[in-house]
Amino acid sequence: MAPWPDEARCAVLITVDLDAELAILAADPSTRDRVKTLSVGGYGATRGVQRLLGALDGVPSTWFVPGRNAGLVREAHQAGHEIANHGHAHEDFDPLDLAGQLDAVRRGQDALAAATGTLPRGFRTPAGEWKPGLAAGLPALGVDWSSSWRGDDLPYFHPSGLVEIPLHHELEDHPAFMFNLDPPFPAGQSRIAPYAAVLENWIQEFDAYHRFGLCYVLRLQPEVIGTPGRIGLLRSLLAVMRERPGVWFATGSQVADHWRATRTGNEPGHPADVFAELTS
Repeated sequence: MAPWPDEARCAVLITVDLDAELAILAADPSTRDRVKTLSVGGYGATRGVQRLLGALDGVPSTWFVPGRNAGLVREAHQAGHEIANHGHAHEDFDPLDLAGQLDAVRRGQDALAAATGTLPRGFRTPAGEWKPGLAAGLPALGVDWSSSWRGDDLPYFHPSGLVEIPLHHELEDHPAFMFNLDPPFPAGQSRIAPYAAVLENWIQEFDAYHRFGLCYVLRLQPEVIGTPGRIGLLRSLLAVMRERPGVWFATGSQVADHWRATRTGNEPGHPADVFAELTS
């Protein structure tokens, strides 16, 4: 079992991606002139953010924000939540070369630091895949941890020393609820699952993470979870977590700092190290 602080049984990291309209534009640039479609993101930046901040009162969280949305972070930052990097314009990293990916992160760092007075330490890929060398280049930009990859249920180290706090699709609201009729998001895939079933999934996963001493990372988007009905799912989940003994609610930087303070490297044969050897 992972030795979490104060003998906690598991860690819980609540994360929020404050993309607003940028994620929609990145997914389909043709929506630039479709104000009705873009209003989905605007709803998240207002009503969704307000409801999330209310539900998270007393619970630390980390908000991943593109640099172009730096003006939207004031409420979350003032409430004490951590602000982390989500690129600059919610770029699709797939067509970018390494220099372009690093530039997107750098621009996001500059914008968020100007808005909050603090250089973000965490990063989450907006969309697409990393180019080889990105993990090695992030520390020079002030980033010492990421929550982008999927390769474990516990944090681990990239060869550069960057701490990865992995997440999984089943602990996200987007795959269950994201829906836009025209143009369709996601294309060819239905959404809006039964609310009770999604909550049951999240609780069942939490019970297992709690049992085995793992790091539970929940990924939310204000426009998705922040409706009048769905915000109750988060409140119900947090109520279950608070009832369990030994739950450590933490920010991404707190998790990364703890992992770095109690580990010098990955366990032998960790997939991250194997992957690094195969791609070097």
